[in-house]
Amino acid sequence: MSPTTAAPKSLRPWWPFSSTRRVSWAWLGLLPFFAFVVAFLLAPSSFIFIGSFQDLKGSFTLDNVISLVTEPTIVAAYWLSIRISAVTAIGGGLLGFLLAYAVTVGGLPTPFRSALVTFSGVASNFAGVPLAFAFVAVLGRTGFITAILKNFFDFNIYQHGFNLYSFAGLSLTYMYFQFPLMVLIMAPALDGLKREWREASENLGASSFQYWQYIALPILLPSILGTMILLFGNAFGAYATAYALTGGSLNLVTIQIGAQMRGDVLHNPNLGYALAFGMVVIMTISLAGYSWLQRQTERWLR
Repeated sequence: MSPTTAAPKSLRPWWPFSSTRRVSWAWLGLLPFFAFVVAFLLAPSSFIFIGSFQDLKGSFTLDNVISLVTEPTIVAAYWLSIRISAVTAIGGGLLGFLLAYAVTVGGLPTPFRSALVTFSGVASNFAGVPLAFAFVAVLGRTGFITAILKNFFDFNIYQHGFNLYSFAGLSLTYMYFQFPLMVLIMAPALDGLKREWREASENLGASSFQYWQYIALPILLPSILGTMILLFGNAFGAYATAYALTGGSLNLVTIQIGAQMRGDVLHNPNLGYALAFGMVVIMTISLAGYSWLQRQTERWLR
């Protein structure tokens, strides 16, 4: 008997609206998402990219992009923004990691974890003008804590070098929404550490310090560094908090963009587009590093 051959299966077309299959109405649910991406991501990005290579008359030019690396004021703005972002990313990352460790592995009561996670969810999104006003009301020259220290302890923090409207003050303000974001991301990562790993290390005679040195921290390190990169990007793109707190006295990239877009003296929208384009490049590099580090972490925490 000759072997029978199975009839070849017809290839299904991938297009959901093909005439050979029924229309999948589930695709309609993605239309708002695609419209949102086009309207608020692709279109503005394209507009910024094109405007970066145009002058005020719409002619092609490289002057705006070249100014990013040749104009001292712009270079200083990028450098200051990078410094503030790095300081708050490292400081917020370390503080957030310690808090996440305390409520997950440290053995604190469950209510502490619930309270910290709830606070972190709110504080990580509390920024802009309300955050600046809150810090002015608390640590400004006539702020609540400033007045208490001055009246009851005869200690004036401003006479001892503190200034809320400086690099240190803005970094402290940014820390308020940086470390809660670290807590929200690192708490699940710490929960992902398997109990079997610690038990195996203890059975082999390792101490708690050796467990963290050789097992836990190497596994968590990509996640820690990746989250710090995310914090860097979070601070790098902040505008409203810095402008409301310092009034533009600090030379940040975001404030430079605002001055070029709506300023009377420094009005050059195309240079503002170039500044934004430079920020997009830095943010893209940061997010690429974050994605790569997250993939390294997922190999262990699956």
